[in-house]
Amino acid sequence: MVDYIIVGSGLAGICFAETALQAGKSILVIDGEKRSSSQVAGGMYNPVVLKRFTEVWKVREQLDLARPFFKALEEKLQVKLDHKLPLYRRLMSVEEQNNWFEASDKPNLSAYLASELVPNKNNGVKAAFSFGEVFETGYVDTALLISSYRKYLQQREMYLHADFDYNQLQFDNEGVVYKNIPAKNIVFAEGYGMLENPFFNDLPLDGTKGELLIVRIPQLNFNEILKAGVFLIPIGNDLYKVGATYDWNDKSDNITVAAKEELLEGLRSVVNLEFEIVEQIAGVRPTVKDRRPLVGRSKESARIHLLNGLGTRGVLLGPFLAKYLFQNIEDGVPLDSNISIERFDKKKG
Repeated sequence: MVDYIIVGSGLAGICFAETALQAGKSILVIDGEKRSSSQVAGGMYNPVVLKRFTEVWKVREQLDLARPFFKALEEKLQVKLDHKLPLYRRLMSVEEQNNWFEASDKPNLSAYLASELVPNKNNGVKAAFSFGEVFETGYVDTALLISSYRKYLQQREMYLHADFDYNQLQFDNEGVVYKNIPAKNIVFAEGYGMLENPFFNDLPLDGTKGELLIVRIPQLNFNEILKAGVFLIPIGNDLYKVGATYDWNDKSDNITVAAKEELLEGLRSVVNLEFEIVEQIAGVRPTVKDRRPLVGRSKESARIHLLNGLGTRGVLLGPFLAKYLFQNIEDGVPLDSNISIERFDKKKG
């Protein structure tokens, strides 16, 4: 018997798997590897909502959990995952500059927003009104994390590459059995695939398709994350991720001409250099209508659990949510009402 069967090996599944392993639990991860928005994510983390200049919910705790979490994974997997880079928010007017100064003066934001602007010294970037610098930012190479972690699990016979068959799951309140594999608990971390899950498909997961470009800009030499309508993330060798689009209607993983044109328009509005498109990628983010995660247990069994809805902030939310779900299962610690799926029961009532 294993302690946990985990369905899904994207960011949510990996975060829970690693949390369980660090606590000395045994696991089996099952994934058909059909879709994972984590593989195509920008992987950016940032403590401030830059449209409204507000602090991300519980961001201090999330940062303090995520940093050692990904550092331990880097050591375990022997790969570089966490790229700590400043984020420069392009300011477009004197009014935006004043808004920045006002925000950087707020007690809850002063640790994250520089009080002085950064003048633009890069001829390849259009930024007449300077930049606001955000601290404690960067990106996690989610695609490398997923491929490396799957390999780690496979080498230790803790990974099953197969589509999950819900009809093969037997359960009661004492445990579960999947195809003759008994487990104390099962955690579904399937991302947008949750809509096919009979235990949780009544929850309001509303996937948002996102597309990215990877471009080569040899003369740019910009070594910070740039937020200017689109974001630009330097990933080395003159390559940059350009993102991201938001489409609430198309739920496919197919790249589109419309998204490409949108991203190119955004890129040209900030960079005035020649560039080459290297790749275009797409995926559906597991977003929820109220923009909060989905964590909790099934009504049918206390042994069937959900970890989903990481949305656009999965790098910070993943370790945070995994910790609280694990504590909820192992120690009965109640889930925060902001993340618990019980909030939807209350709405129905």
